[in-house]
Amino acid sequence: MRVMFRLLLCLLLVWHGDVAGAEVVRFPKPEFEGDHRSDYALRLLQLALSETGVKYQIQTAEFPMSQERQVRELAAGRTIDVAPIPSSPEREARLLAIRIPINKGVLGWRLGLIRKGDQGSFAGVKTLTDLKGVRLAQGQDWPDTEILEANGINVITAPSYEGLFKMLEVKRFDYFPRSIMEIWDEQANVADTLQVEPHLALHYLYDAYFMVNRNNTKLAQEIRNGLEKAIADGSFDKLFQEYYGERLRKARLETRTVIELNNPLLTPGTPVDRPELWYDFRRNPPAPK
Repeated sequence: MRVMFRLLLCLLLVWHGDVAGAEVVRFPKPEFEGDHRSDYALRLLQLALSETGVKYQIQTAEFPMSQERQVRELAAGRTIDVAPIPSSPEREARLLAIRIPINKGVLGWRLGLIRKGDQGSFAGVKTLTDLKGVRLAQGQDWPDTEILEANGINVITAPSYEGLFKMLEVKRFDYFPRSIMEIWDEQANVADTLQVEPHLALHYLYDAYFMVNRNNTKLAQEIRNGLEKAIADGSFDKLFQEYYGERLRKARLETRTVIELNNPLLTPGTPVDRPELWYDFRRNPPAPK
């Protein structure tokens, strides 16, 4: 018994030493209870940091944050050290972006949430001109809103992410573009009056990057090095398929009418010359189960 106690004590001391010797990296807390939108990004950050050879301990912030709150906290050097931030020129100017698209551009592949029974209203939508006649909505601070408006689309906005689903239910608008990585979880969590529209897909070159405070160059370089190693050894793609493979198969993009949109928010540093960083079903079909 005494031997077991000593062994347990030694293990606890070793564990405490490991944690105590690790560099702490603070990550945002989800925006609300049950919000899983950042689960994959957290796993990818863990993977990247594990590739660096430096001991890191990721801690979650104490309070939930919207996208804009994350930007403000990072810019001020408070409460968080890194966050998965959807890109825009303004955000990349305020923060230091590690320009490797976290979700391989899947954030820019959009399907629509609609009310059940309304699918017939979208059967004739085949072009951008047709899309301009659809009432759709986004968050008021989301870069997507600016992208859609730049393509001549009128966008209804709201300050609350959760409020947008309620607005759709009560017919304040008719089509809520959501990324393939989000829409299936969202559809499962909202009222059974909503469904995924089966005919359309919107696409624009767009994604989130890990971003840090502009002075935190060391962490930025470590994350970049870790991501590049994960890309090279295949572990990045393996994690991507683990999270998104089934969702991409379920989206059946090859059967949908794809409306291509221009993204005026792309900055000169966007790695458009590295196709391996961007998912496109026309180039890389979804991996089989």
